[in-house]
Amino acid sequence: MTARVLIVDDMLANLKLLEARLVAEYFTVQTASSGADALEICRQDLPDVILLDVMMPGMDGFEVCQRLKSDFRTQHIPIVMVTALDHPSDLLKALESGADDFLTKPVDDLALITRVRNLARLKLLTDEMLMRASTEQQMGYPAMLGEDVAITGCDGRVLMVEDREGAATRIVEALQSDNDVVHMVDPAHALLVAPSGDFDLLIVSLNLQNADGLRLCSQLRSLDRTRHLPIMMIVEPGEEARLHRGLDMGVNDYVMRPVNPSELLARVRTQVKRKRYTDYLRSRLEQTVEMAVLDPLTALHNRRYLSSHLETLFEESAERGRPLSVLLIDVDHFKVINDTHGHDAGDDVLRELALRLRRNIRGIDLACRLGGEEFVVVMPDTGLESAYLVGERLRQCIAAAPFIAGAQNKAVNVTASMGVAALEYEEDTPELILKRADQALYCAKRDGRNRVVGDAA
Repeated sequence: MTARVLIVDDMLANLKLLEARLVAEYFTVQTASSGADALEICRQDLPDVILLDVMMPGMDGFEVCQRLKSDFRTQHIPIVMVTALDHPSDLLKALESGADDFLTKPVDDLALITRVRNLARLKLLTDEMLMRASTEQQMGYPAMLGEDVAITGCDGRVLMVEDREGAATRIVEALQSDNDVVHMVDPAHALLVAPSGDFDLLIVSLNLQNADGLRLCSQLRSLDRTRHLPIMMIVEPGEEARLHRGLDMGVNDYVMRPVNPSELLARVRTQVKRKRYTDYLRSRLEQTVEMAVLDPLTALHNRRYLSSHLETLFEESAERGRPLSVLLIDVDHFKVINDTHGHDAGDDVLRELALRLRRNIRGIDLACRLGGEEFVVVMPDTGLESAYLVGERLRQCIAAAPFIAGAQNKAVNVTASMGVAALEYEEDTPELILKRADQALYCAKRDGRNRVVGDAA
């Protein structure tokens, strides 16, 4: 994939070298020779990835990174710190300043392209989620934008596959102070455990003695449960061709032997943090989807969902010649409940009614809140007579026991009126069935409420 990359370095030779390497891989490149210039470019045109030199006069890379990460508009831009410093404290300082990754000079071409591509993919995901978040705000959903989400790369749960005892011991010692490390020798066992182990990262040796590490990576990438699990490979010098294959199949990162413990720990923290962040974004997306189709008060599906799903159920029933019924439910004298006991009590009544609905219908039935005190239940494979019996059971369940509602936990007697209609004629449509159910509901209310009336059309 391509992306817009900003290179920040006060040395012209370094700028030109990195620019040439990235342009050769079809990245769009901008350059800045100082921290101040970089901040100005980011304010005007947000890049997808920033390569940021640490040692610069005036404002060093650590300060630039901190400023970018503290600004809401630029805090989601991935930053790679490029440094000649290799002391453990320097690597940790880069991460603590907000950097997403780091490269040590002289920069290896494969490492450069790998880091930039991986971070560009992350930025693409982040941009999409932020766009969705902006839409959520416009639609009145709780905002994700600007949230202070405390996500760290510490205390990760790491699965390591290494069949050489000495190498495994050194890796565990490097990571165990900051992570829960599960070491396995057999890749087949790891393949069974990984989907259910709630791991943040898989570390696998590319040159296992008795198995193919790439095979394990490809198998995990093909499983739904582990498709998004970050994978880090440990690679011997000279294995660049196999490393390329691993990166092509979706491996996220790698370290070369002999493994530098500080670099390994820093890269593990980065992958764990990134995984938790993407999990958070994915969770927010799932919540947004739920909010779009669920009624927030009762957790039943809403009118929007009914409109689309009823059409599908109707078409399936009509094509197969199977019955389909609709039950409309309206709480009797709901305004009196609100006026007498308060709107909080009214909300409690609606929530409890939704619970009683769920307990008395099948899993294949669709229960929705249309709005206010009106509900609908769509029942596939159910004729008018059976639907009437379901309605009568629901009516009795609602009327049988008082509803506990309001701050005072008062017992409120509640009844409901119901109208039933079914798919009966060739010219029927979902709208016509709902209209007939509504007419039957009107008859139930007209005839005294607390009753079920079947469509007689």
